[in-house]
Amino acid sequence: MTEKTRVCLVGATGWTGRALVAALRDSDAFQVTGAVARRSAGQDLGLATGGSAWGVSVSATVQEALGAGAQVLIDYSHPTAVKDHVLTALRQGVAVVVGTSGLSPADFQEIRDLAETRALGVIAAGNFSITAALAKHLSLIAARFLPHREILDYAQADKPDVPSGTTQELAEGLAQVRKNDLLKPIEELLGPREARGASVAGTQVHSVRLPGYTLAFETLFGLPDERLTIRHDAGSGAGPYVAGTLLAAERVLKVRGLIRGLDQLLFA
Repeated sequence: MTEKTRVCLVGATGWTGRALVAALRDSDAFQVTGAVARRSAGQDLGLATGGSAWGVSVSATVQEALGAGAQVLIDYSHPTAVKDHVLTALRQGVAVVVGTSGLSPADFQEIRDLAETRALGVIAAGNFSITAALAKHLSLIAARFLPHREILDYAQADKPDVPSGTTQELAEGLAQVRKNDLLKPIEELLGPREARGASVAGTQVHSVRLPGYTLAFETLFGLPDERLTIRHDAGSGAGPYVAGTLLAAERVLKVRGLIRGLDQLLFA
């Protein structure tokens, strides 16, 4: 029999974490050796996520949870904590799958450097949904032919990071395809320049944060007398992120350094 990949899940009792716990419990490919959720520390993971006892204890810290012998850390925690979690895992010889948004380009460079030094893999995605990866991939194709673009980024009112990890990753990917052509430079505008959004890797990004909205993004391309919109909408459940996350967890042990974006696994 193929040996199971040993994983530790950070944010195990959160929105995406609970969906992953259910999938991991049913999987023949993974063994959960640890979990992190500060408010549920000391509890059985199965009971903490609304199921039956599993025999896996929830820890308060990543350092403690990794002591059970994980090979891969999966992080769905919080933007303020994720960088420390990733660096801690790498220093302990553990590969990482990052589903938490909020990391800056400088953060990713630090993570890349440490991963390469330790000869370990990190796969990070602003969105592990396969359909979102398709939307990003199609946007990158369109950018080869269309020089003018902007991005709309939608989320619920209490999402703490702007722009979302999905649109940050998208904007940076678009910049690698071609430079965005702003027909009217921002510095030449009259009025509050913030009204034109934030420049992320050369693309104007507008983050909408309102009650009643769920996660979505639009890549807008314009030419004289025509336009193209590539949009992805997420539903209210975390199920769409499970398959992509587990795919990354399967492959990250063969990676050295940092890979950003599920599309890089699917289409590279």
